[in-house]
Amino acid sequence: MEIKTIQSEEEKLIGKNVFLTTLDAVFNWARGNSLWPLTFGLACCAIEVMAAGGPKYDFSRFGYEVWRPSPRHADLMIVAGTITKKMQPLVLRLYEQMAEPKYVIAMGSCAISGGPFVDSYHVVPGANTFLPVDVYIPGCPPRPEALLYGWLELKRKIQNPRVVKR
Repeated sequence: MEIKTIQSEEEKLIGKNVFLTTLDAVFNWARGNSLWPLTFGLACCAIEVMAAGGPKYDFSRFGYEVWRPSPRHADLMIVAGTITKKMQPLVLRLYEQMAEPKYVIAMGSCAISGGPFVDSYHVVPGANTFLPVDVYIPGCPPRPEALLYGWLELKRKIQNPRVVKR
């Protein structure tokens, strides 16, 4: 004997249109889709960041069009260029003023490892010596497409925190 359950139309619609998730998953989805980068640049790679914000690459289609002039309104720092020892405390101060959760992208060989100037007396050998870097974008300078790829990788890391630990 087969037992049949009688479902109302409302129950059928709810079964098709309602999904369950956690608040953390919703917050991570929102964070990944609304990153607000801090507007600043250190050297040559900053020119590529400016080019990436233009109409040719159209970062706004991914929701990344709001560049913030204040670190208190930003949650993403793109370290683009050579970090000198004179600039290191200022970059660190900007990072500390950013709201949590905050993310860092190191863009270019100078930001990653000091680049061709690493043997100089005044160059910091990479942003990871004083900042927790989430994504590295290699190149000298990296193309805007590489920045877009790095940004999408950061989005993936934010939305799937169990896949890649920080």
